[in-house]
Amino acid sequence: MPALKQIASKTCPPRVLTHTVLTDPQSGETIDEAMAVSMPAPASFTGEDVVELHVHGSRAVTAALANVLSAMPGLREAEPGEFTRRAFENGKMDLTAAEGLADLINADTEAQRRQAFRQLQGEFGKLTETWRERLVRALAHLEASIDFIEEDLPATLDEAVRRELTDIQASIEGHLADRHCGERLRDGLHIAIIGPPNAGKSSLLNVLARRDAAIVSSVAGTTRDVIEVQLDLEGYPVVLADTAGLRDSDDPIESEGVRRASARARDADLCLAVLDQSGWPDVDPQTASLIDEDTLVVINKIDLGDPAPPLEIKGLPALGISVETGAGIESLLTQLTAEVAERCHLSAAPAITRARHRQALEDCRNAILRALEPTAEQPDHQDPELIAEDLRLAVRALGRITGRVDVEDILDVIFKDFCIGK
Repeated sequence: MPALKQIASKTCPPRVLTHTVLTDPQSGETIDEAMAVSMPAPASFTGEDVVELHVHGSRAVTAALANVLSAMPGLREAEPGEFTRRAFENGKMDLTAAEGLADLINADTEAQRRQAFRQLQGEFGKLTETWRERLVRALAHLEASIDFIEEDLPATLDEAVRRELTDIQASIEGHLADRHCGERLRDGLHIAIIGPPNAGKSSLLNVLARRDAAIVSSVAGTTRDVIEVQLDLEGYPVVLADTAGLRDSDDPIESEGVRRASARARDADLCLAVLDQSGWPDVDPQTASLIDEDTLVVINKIDLGDPAPPLEIKGLPALGISVETGAGIESLLTQLTAEVAERCHLSAAPAITRARHRQALEDCRNAILRALEPTAEQPDHQDPELIAEDLRLAVRALGRITGRVDVEDILDVIFKDFCIGK
């Protein structure tokens, strides 16, 4: 706040957007007319005293203002992400919300924006915190049965803990079985265009991208490397990759292109197999080996003649198109969008959007399963100390997601629930 008083021509009341003139306190030179607002702690984004200056956005104005502020004692430019980090450290948001903010800033499509905003609002963090609190409570009850045997604790405590752990484990399993929809939506669903040379793969890429992203030639083997374009299909992000034509070749460069094409097809979330109607229904073995339930099959060049029946391969229907005339392209886009939407579907449940979230949930799930696993000596119950250690690991795993790991929580629950030492 003292910095604002030095450069503003008038007093700026807290949380009131005020028109003022900004000047250099050393030279008295006017920098700009601006709108200024001060937000005293703790009711600010970071939880600290914050001032916002809304200036004319030229490089000269922002540079002059930055130079004036940097010359003041105790002021410096913020590091990348520092405001968000301070907000986290001051308890204004958890790690999942901070990640949601980063995703919102980088969102390219409407579906990405919606998912990121839900993350920023703390949906996944709140769900994780609910699991963590339930685990802390179960651990506290178990610790109480171990450490305070002389107290009059419920006789069915172990059974209650076991039921609670089973319920938490089932809930986590349900979220892990989400087909990675959240990660796909955040990073973009990867689609590989595969098929033999000269089937029209590069031409189809250009049509879908609505620009000349790939070189098109009648010479077989023109595409030798993977060419990627970013698409927005009805709000869903897609990374579409054109690949080399699949065939045997003595050319080492083309052979490498074919190897990369096969690898991309295997790693893709969805494949788009492009075949030539003139050779249908014969399909080259290399392409056929990559066609599975995650493949859309299209038969190109139907403007030169109808493909011979049946229009299916491996039980999958084939769609006739013509890249030259545009026939069937709208139907292909509709089908492609439906497939993408299914794989990136935003459910009512908060989504897992990062690999670290999934790993932490898997670690938590595994720790709970160990706690629930019977031993030969105790077929109905494990040693309480071993169960407690597994529950501590499960709690820590969930704490890694939100950034909240506090052993004191366990003691708070023990004394609150059982009033031990009263």
